Amino acid sequence: MQSQRDIRILRELAKRYAEVCQKETYAERRALWRKHNSLIKTRPLIYVRWLAAWHEAPESHLECEDPFFRRHEEFLRQMLFQDTLEDDYVLEPWITQPASYVLPPEGIWGVPFGRTPTTRPGGSWKYDPPLKRLEDIEKLVAPHHVIDEEATRRNVERLQEAVGDILTVNVERAPVYRVWNGDLSTCLAYLRGLEQVMWDMVDHPQWLHRLLAFLRDGVLTTHAEAERAGDWHLADHENQAMPYAEELPDPRPNSESVPRRRLWAFAAAQELTLVSPAMHDEFMLRYQIPILEQFGLVAYGCCEDLTHKIDLLRRLRNLRRIAVTPRADVWQCAAQIGRDYVISWRPNPAEMICCGFDPEHIRRVVRDAMEACKGLHVDITLKDVETVQHQPERLREWVRIVRAVSDDY
Repeated sequence: MQSQRDIRILRELAKRYAEVCQKETYAERRALWRKHNSLIKTRPLIYVRWLAAWHEAPESHLECEDPFFRRHEEFLRQMLFQDTLEDDYVLEPWITQPASYVLPPEGIWGVPFGRTPTTRPGGSWKYDPPLKRLEDIEKLVAPHHVIDEEATRRNVERLQEAVGDILTVNVERAPVYRVWNGDLSTCLAYLRGLEQVMWDMVDHPQWLHRLLAFLRDGVLTTHAEAERAGDWHLADHENQAMPYAEELPDPRPNSESVPRRRLWAFAAAQELTLVSPAMHDEFMLRYQIPILEQFGLVAYGCCEDLTHKIDLLRRLRNLRRIAVTPRADVWQCAAQIGRDYVISWRPNPAEMICCGFDPEHIRRVVRDAMEACKGLHVDITLKDVETVQHQPERLREWVRIVRAVSDDY
């Protein structure tokens, strides 16, 4: 029996969220993102990705007891907080329940991703990769797109009964092997170890090519199987921003099934930031391209420095957005990108908001980047915010400061 207390809590949050989603502001932001991502000049748009520091916000206290409802409670509380930041994020008037998937029991590639954790709260962890020997590649399991329909139905019905009369319950059925599970680079490091991958590029290049081909083919298989099953929908866009563009249909919950060419895709190669452009091409991009070219538009890059790899990325015929990260040279990147793509500029969160808060420094850094990108298609993403030093009001003030500077451009 479902907890009536949990349901009351969730329903109250759902009502508040549904009301907030109807703000005219969100329609205006959708129109801006649609133009911006279609290379039509707009003001610089601002997006704050701050969830790593969510635990420092008073609003993060959860009241539901059932883990199923707590997950959805957390989403609603996070989005209600996001609404107060006044950035250009778009709240969508639905709540999503992911499907339940049938996966290899030892991990998505048939082997467990090992990690040695730290004893410090918020600390890092160390890789314990499963492919320690070259022959361990034989342990990998080729993936398939299989949904546990009965488990999915039960979960959807639970959420539908709780809040379905308030919010549309969107069922996410897209394959598991996308974004971090599908960009190849992330899983490559988990499977082999970050440093060892770099040694393999020199010591065992043919073996590494075999591994990358296996991962590429596995992702392509699951994507094609999902498409044949009708499991890609318009709420499955991924671009690390707001996925609106004139060339593609808008996000919509429980839409008709769509081919991948009507969706955004996102990929990155953070783990290869220290390798040369030639090695990035040989050991990553040429394997990513067959996956990404199936989609309508592509956003590339997360935290890696792409300053010297932008020419490589031009081989992606459907590329639309390029990340310019804290370690990248924004002036060099802007000169190379020009007006051909959207620049997703990402200032260093440590100097912006995580380690002290200096409004004048923020203005100087943002103004310099806006000068570099003057006349170009640029948005500003504050991401990887690991802490706000228990001062969440910094997020709102940061948006206000950046808006005042960037609106001049």
